[in-house]
Amino acid sequence: MVLTLYGNSLSTCAKRVGQVLLEKQVPFQVVEVDLSKRENRTLEYLSKQPFGQVPYLDDDGYIIYESRAISRYIAEKYADQGTPLIPTELKAKGLFEQAASIEQSNFDAYANPAVYEMIIKGYLGLPRDKGYFDKLIAQLEPRLDVYDEILSRQRYLAGDELTLADLFHLPYGVLLVEAGSNAMEVRPNVARWFRELVERPSWQAVKDGVKSTA
Repeated sequence: MVLTLYGNSLSTCAKRVGQVLLEKQVPFQVVEVDLSKRENRTLEYLSKQPFGQVPYLDDDGYIIYESRAISRYIAEKYADQGTPLIPTELKAKGLFEQAASIEQSNFDAYANPAVYEMIIKGYLGLPRDKGYFDKLIAQLEPRLDVYDEILSRQRYLAGDELTLADLFHLPYGVLLVEAGSNAMEVRPNVARWFRELVERPSWQAVKDGVKSTA
């Protein structure tokens, strides 16, 4: 059975999963969930994703949600095809898990609310707080300084091989510029690393919306 991704094709988390599916060369279908019509709050949807968030994945009746968890599931289920995204050697996998934790604790924790403040609130017609955005970026920047030092010694965040930890940065990283921050661009090693990620065909295929491949 073809995997089915239920979500909004323009959402950051759907793009995260869509890119991984493409990297792993896994055919999939997208079922669009219209957030403006609150389709994510129906009883049917909530029976699959009880938090009412997007996306979730249906693999022949096996339901999994949370974009990073979905990505890990795909990467391990299809480990023998496409781009290797989770190391199998114990120490390398430990460094991958370390890098994945770095992304969630030291990047997403600041980039996500910053993008929400300046971009998502605009879509929703809500007032934006530039001062709060600036505070979040000020907290993110010293962490990106550490990224820059790490990336001066290795190609990717977990070493010299691409992993999910790198790809996890893309949805919010690309929106930081649109939100008004050049934090990813002014640090040379971060800029080199992120430019390479953005140029991957898988990201180019989902950046304007996730589309079915099957």
